[in-house]
Amino acid sequence: MTPNTPASRARGFTLVEVLVALFAMALLTLMAWQGLESVLKAREASRGAVERAGRLATVLTQWEQDLQAVADTGVAPALQFDGQTVRLTRRGDAGVVVVAWAVRSGRWQRWASPAFTRAEALQQGWLASQQLLGTEPGQVTLAEPAEGWQVYFFYDGNWANAQSTGNVAQSAVPPPVPPSGAGAGNPPGGDARPPAGPVPGLRQQLPGAVRIVVTLDGRTLTRDIALGPTAP
Repeated sequence: MTPNTPASRARGFTLVEVLVALFAMALLTLMAWQGLESVLKAREASRGAVERAGRLATVLTQWEQDLQAVADTGVAPALQFDGQTVRLTRRGDAGVVVVAWAVRSGRWQRWASPAFTRAEALQQGWLASQQLLGTEPGQVTLAEPAEGWQVYFFYDGNWANAQSTGNVAQSAVPPPVPPSGAGAGNPPGGDARPPAGPVPGLRQQLPGAVRIVVTLDGRTLTRDIALGPTAP
């Protein structure tokens, strides 16, 4: 029987070696977790960027559809910008709709009225669009944060600020009704009647295209859209 010697006995790990091994495993685990966390963050950022791009594409498609359907009714301005809000009248399936696009309180918003088939109702809808605060029913937030925007109109080969006076064109507007009573062309003692036929007036000519420059989340977006046919 062979006596046990130090060389023949199985050698175990010392406490120091075990601690070193545990430290190395912990370090490798930490590095692996940080790498996985970076991958997950990159994937979430990529997914968020794709979603934002998709929403923005939808917004720009709606903007283009609104401009392509602008209706010059002669009852209310067809297209107007006051520095904050673009208002326009556009054709809808059931009539003419007033649409307002605005950048206010850090949000890019769109509002649309019901469809109108009567001139008086359309005028009231246009007046209502001038009093919007951004909290009304029907307001849709399109993008945020939005820091502001500029709008330009294309006239005769040049871009001009939409708030500047544009070209004017002749338009047929309802004639004013003179006071009741006798007068030229009115029966003595009878009610006044407007002369037959339209009376020429002046209105701002619609541009050939519209350019928007809007700042969204610190990035500037520029988009040019040509107007479609403007028959009501």
